[in-house]
Amino acid sequence: MGTSGDTFLVRAVNTATDSENQIHDDKVAAEYGFRGGLVPGVTVYGYMASALLNFVGPRWLDRGAMDVRFFEPFYEGEQVLVSVSEEGEGRWQARAGSRASAMAWIESSAPTAEDIPERASPERLPASRDTIRRGFVLGSFEKHLDLSTPGVSAPLDAFIGDERVAHPAIVLALANEILMRNFVLGPWIHASSEIRNASAICDGEGVTVHGRIVDAFERKGHEFVVLDVAIWASGRLASRIRHTAIWQLAK
Repeated sequence: MGTSGDTFLVRAVNTATDSENQIHDDKVAAEYGFRGGLVPGVTVYGYMASALLNFVGPRWLDRGAMDVRFFEPFYEGEQVLVSVSEEGEGRWQARAGSRASAMAWIESSAPTAEDIPERASPERLPASRDTIRRGFVLGSFEKHLDLSTPGVSAPLDAFIGDERVAHPAIVLALANEILMRNFVLGPWIHASSEIRNASAICDGEGVTVHGRIVDAFERKGHEFVVLDVAIWASGRLASRIRHTAIWQLAK
């Protein structure tokens, strides 16, 4: 791993080889036309966010925003060259080669999330067009962040600085987690996210995650779902995320 000015070089790690999501398994991914198990989108986002932090500084963790889209996957062991450029008017563009692109900025005001209701976590539902539907309120969940191991941020640390602030990949992974806690899914892919930070989260803090489905649609044989997710830490809003995934892949 290395940094040089506005670039960031890291060797990709498939951080989800033991995940329930079998798109990260070499054999299953090959059935869908991929060269191997996919490096998670949240991990690639983490690499891009790390490059941005090197360029902008830690203020982005508290009030930063990023819209990120994934075009093609990375695979285990590939070199990921992330570049960050200033676009003017307080915006920065981050790219992971030609496979992912993001626009980032600092918000002038914090997001709100009082409009996302809390719902007790139900039993997981089989994923279908009937269950994954617009307006469905997701079951919430709570957990304490343990940043002692890299997890989805590997090979980077799961925390940043002496205050052990959660790496952005760790935070975004909570949006994946609420989807998986609510539905029994087959192989699926993270397609894009719109992240609005409100407050950094530190190691050991308790987090609560709420969400709802704001859209569900089919495109080119793929079934998409769009989540509106709110992440709370120790009673304060930490992040609000519009999270898009392909929950059922065309074959």
